[in-house]
Amino acid sequence: MLNYYILSFLLIIGCDPASKISEAPNSYVSNEMILPGAYQLEEYLPELINKRVGIVVNHTSTIGNTHLVDTLMAKGVIISSIFSPEHGFKGEGDAGESIKDGKYKGHIPVYSLYGKTKKPSNLMMAEVDILLFDIQDVGVRFYTYLSTLHYVMEAAAENNKPVILLDRPNPNISRVDGPVLKNEFSSFVGLHPVPILYGLTIGEYGQMVNGEGWLAGGLTCDLRVVRCENYSRSSLYELPIAPSPNLPNSRSIYLYPSLCLFEGTTVSVGRGTNSQFQLFGHPKFKGSKFAFTPRENKGAKYPKHQNTICYGIDLSEVDIDSLHFNAGLNLEYLISAYDNLNSQEVQFFNENNFFEKLAGTDLLRNQIKNRVEAEEIRASWQDDLIQFNEVRSRYMIYD
Repeated sequence: MLNYYILSFLLIIGCDPASKISEAPNSYVSNEMILPGAYQLEEYLPELINKRVGIVVNHTSTIGNTHLVDTLMAKGVIISSIFSPEHGFKGEGDAGESIKDGKYKGHIPVYSLYGKTKKPSNLMMAEVDILLFDIQDVGVRFYTYLSTLHYVMEAAAENNKPVILLDRPNPNISRVDGPVLKNEFSSFVGLHPVPILYGLTIGEYGQMVNGEGWLAGGLTCDLRVVRCENYSRSSLYELPIAPSPNLPNSRSIYLYPSLCLFEGTTVSVGRGTNSQFQLFGHPKFKGSKFAFTPRENKGAKYPKHQNTICYGIDLSEVDIDSLHFNAGLNLEYLISAYDNLNSQEVQFFNENNFFEKLAGTDLLRNQIKNRVEAEEIRASWQDDLIQFNEVRSRYMIYD
């Protein structure tokens, strides 16, 4: 079995000892002039005047330091209703926590799309003439803002209401990797036949949902995307606002596609610490001196292994550039943790099939249990990724 002190060292220097940051393309340039779609007011404001506007937003929906709702209201736009995704309008709810309806400024209804209702009802749609969607995504299939977009587009199509999608950069846009979801594992943490990392902005993704006929009954939404300015696929973009409570920084966002698979296991990914999605461990993880104790905190009311010392791997000091440029899923985290705990006869996978929903297939669990090497696992995705990339190329609007 691999020595876990050696494993820890390899992970800290970038997880793949053969990878070198010097091999990163020189075309990757940070661009502080990137302007998300919301900033292009002249592109969409005229379409909102004298209309009842339903706006799908959360705490990331800002222009500078001002929330989009407040900006539009100051310009005379009638906001008839607000729709909020997982984590709520203020972005403070736990992962998976049911969000309740509310009011904004005492009179504008805020309808939760992450509670009893995940799709705007016909009654809700009767209150609006046009929908505006502006939520920061992170480019990972199981991030549920994609499912919210799907159901908003579906409700709009069913009620003949147009949608304007204000695009925002994808911090993981350079990555296309992972198993492509099989339809039998479709759920709110993955509705569509796409890989875990799909390499599209949320605007491009919305166009793909439309173009591939993924809405119920093959409906097509009247969708218009307001693109980002000064943005390309070689741009580096650090999110100015944490997109959800447990993705506090760029490191967590880059690690999230690989570490979130642990959510379907008994392994903690740091919920209940200040290094969410930047470490992983278990009370019985052996061979490591690194320890952490999950405790209740903002965004994690009941963290896995609450108040119990966990041992594992600390990734909070991994070089940001190595994570960004060494694109793709890191299967070694999952494989090494499975080997560590399985050697002690500790149950690794949860029995609720959530791992399959995250992976989008039942093959990955079996591959790990059968000790298939990481490169062989990756090879099993390649034909599906080639087909997906052909689909993806039809909807890319940035060079």
